[in-house]
Amino acid sequence: MAKAEASVEELVGMIQRGELRLPEMQRQYVWRSTRVRDLLDSLYRGYPSGAILLWETDEDVPLQDMAVAQQHNPYQSTRLLLDGQQRLTSLSAVIRGEPVQVRGRRRPIELLFNLEHPDQLTTVTEVDENADDDDDLSEDEADANEDELLQRFNQMTFVVATRKLEQLPQWVKVSEVFKSTSNNAFLKRAGITSFDDPRSDKYSQRLDRLRGIRRYVYRMDILERTLSYDEVTEIFVRVNSLGAKLRSSDLALAQITAKWRHSLEIFQKFQESCAKTGFDLELGLYLKNLIVFATGQSRFKTVSTLSLDRLQSSWKQSCQGMEFAMNFLRSNAGVESLALMSSPFLLVAVAYYCHSRDYALSVNESAQLRYWALAANAKGRYSRGSSETLLDQDLATIRQGGTVQDLIDRLRQQVGRLDITPDELEGRNQRSALFKTMFLAFRLAGAKDWRSNLAIALDHSGVQHRLQFHHIFPKAQLKDKFTSREADDIANLAFIGGKTNRAISDKPPATYLPPLIAQLGQPTFEAQAIPVDVTLLEVSAYKDFVAERRKRIAAALNAFLGS
Repeated sequence: MAKAEASVEELVGMIQRGELRLPEMQRQYVWRSTRVRDLLDSLYRGYPSGAILLWETDEDVPLQDMAVAQQHNPYQSTRLLLDGQQRLTSLSAVIRGEPVQVRGRRRPIELLFNLEHPDQLTTVTEVDENADDDDDLSEDEADANEDELLQRFNQMTFVVATRKLEQLPQWVKVSEVFKSTSNNAFLKRAGITSFDDPRSDKYSQRLDRLRGIRRYVYRMDILERTLSYDEVTEIFVRVNSLGAKLRSSDLALAQITAKWRHSLEIFQKFQESCAKTGFDLELGLYLKNLIVFATGQSRFKTVSTLSLDRLQSSWKQSCQGMEFAMNFLRSNAGVESLALMSSPFLLVAVAYYCHSRDYALSVNESAQLRYWALAANAKGRYSRGSSETLLDQDLATIRQGGTVQDLIDRLRQQVGRLDITPDELEGRNQRSALFKTMFLAFRLAGAKDWRSNLAIALDHSGVQHRLQFHHIFPKAQLKDKFTSREADDIANLAFIGGKTNRAISDKPPATYLPPLIAQLGQPTFEAQAIPVDVTLLEVSAYKDFVAERRKRIAAALNAFLGS
């Protein structure tokens, strides 16, 4: 194995010219903006940032597009990037000022550089391996007020851009610094009008140091040309298994594509077609479904033993199963989006069950499956403890000829009673699986926006009609007597449009609700299980209000589930 070195600037140039390409075995670009922020901070400080693993080959290897734009490479010989894709893609996007392509959407990586950052490192990197959403604020940041956030950001060197920070003179866009060779515009914007200003030298040195990231040198390990694609795949899996850099689904993808050339394009096309129907799932979920249909269990550890024929036939079956499961959940259960599911594993279980019945369900069996799916979703069947273990239990039940009633009994063994009690709602918030079920129940009951009378839905067009959850007692009204957690109680949340929410703003319910009740009638509010007794709408009666609403929500959920 040869060794070499290359600067960030040289590597970014190789990517731009198409001299560095991605083999099909690689996972897609997945880094969140906060990860890119931390990478820039490390390089700015000269911290170690790992090595780059390449394979230079003349073999006709299946490739995939990188998340950043590349020119066509006219040369037969290609350098394939095996380890370092996330880092180099991020650096290429930031330094070139170009967006990245993530799951069909192009978005920029906008970072800001703090000209007034402390000389010494004052923050400790927060690692959250479970974060999988697009929000770059942590839960603590989301709950913090603006002053607290600004104080925290001022101690950082790089942050993910926000509109408010962009307006402050000490913050500059990282991509604009890399595009420019002069510091004058940044100094002028920071209010520096003279070279005698002591900030002039400090800011200039820091801007030059930021551009110096382009000179940061990576060590490269280059695999020999004599290695076969299968051998390189094995090296890729072994390298990325150490330290759990990649998820098991990413390693499984490498092993599958080594046997089934050009299969990544097939998988991605199916992923895109499902996303158009509302189920925007990660590729790993479809691979897990493939393994389930091939082996009857969900663990990727068996993927290396599967033949090409088995993979191809199981993929076809798994697609049919997944399509049926999506149709069933959408049409029979009203669950038309991943946003309404506590775990996507629910789709896998439904797909495998219906496949085992050759997609022929009796009226009673269909009703039972609907009940199990909604109850499992509400109770968080696959979001408690070891989700794969629980999924495998259900798959084993199905594989052994079990019925839907057997699945219901397993769920009952896990969570106890299957109906919803008011006590079960206490302390739950918008992140709860019960919140998703609450939306489903209220929508079926005819819940509408309090201004436009539009039925609540996830896909309304326009900001003013887009669905939001509304604090019936605004947090501003409760902050002096109740904690943020108490204000976010599920019993204080309702579903209305954005414009209606903004119009209500921080008004107390005793002020804004009675006129709305008089105008719209009690059924509008009963559809969302909201008590209309005016004595419960005073801030002093908040605890009584949420206690009464929990009872009503529980009744609505049980009626919806059919408990």
